Amino acid sequence: MLTLAGGVAWVPLGSSLFDARSVQVVGTRELPADVVRAVAAVPLGTPMMWLDTKAVETRVAALPRVASVQVRCGVDGTVRIEVTERTPVAVVRRSDGMHLVDATGTDYAVMPVGPPGLPELRVARLGPRDAATVAALTVLTELPEWLRVQVHSIAAESPAAVVLRLGTGRRGDAREVRWGGVEEGDRKAAVLGPLLTQPGTLYDVSSPALPTIA
Repeated sequence: MLTLAGGVAWVPLGSSLFDARSVQVVGTRELPADVVRAVAAVPLGTPMMWLDTKAVETRVAALPRVASVQVRCGVDGTVRIEVTERTPVAVVRRSDGMHLVDATGTDYAVMPVGPPGLPELRVARLGPRDAATVAALTVLTELPEWLRVQVHSIAAESPAAVVLRLGTGRRGDAREVRWGGVEEGDRKAAVLGPLLTQPGTLYDVSSPALPTIA
């Protein structure tokens, strides 16, 4: 019986049939798969039972473009690294270029020119723990599509003072929308729609019950 038990234990631990033999990376878009493999540093030849998948996930998650990662071990010896990349929702202008920012407020990449269609974010202290940043991006990501495509920039001096700057109006003037805080977003958008058909350069829907045009 001891011999049999030892043989059973040897199969997953000592047999090369259960070793990590290859690494598969899925889910990447901008991030090269070879970069993920290099950072993951999966020790090929290691028995799957001994492979520290959490350590691999930690290494890959440290890549700025990675929003989340999960590592799975297959019975065929394949280590599958499933990556979800960050998606930019805005850009921040800096001296070294346009920084890409995701919905959490994380600055994760810099480009000479920002991707087309992304609004510029203007806040004093960019970051996922900055209340003004979080408020501005919450407002932006919750806007209806018809309004979001018109936003050229979004600013927030405080969580209660979000301001949208839209494209030109009928007379070619830039338009500003004082949105206020994140509350009642659907109602503010519903009120703003008809207001934008009227001439003006400043539209205040921070109190949707009492909107104004100037």
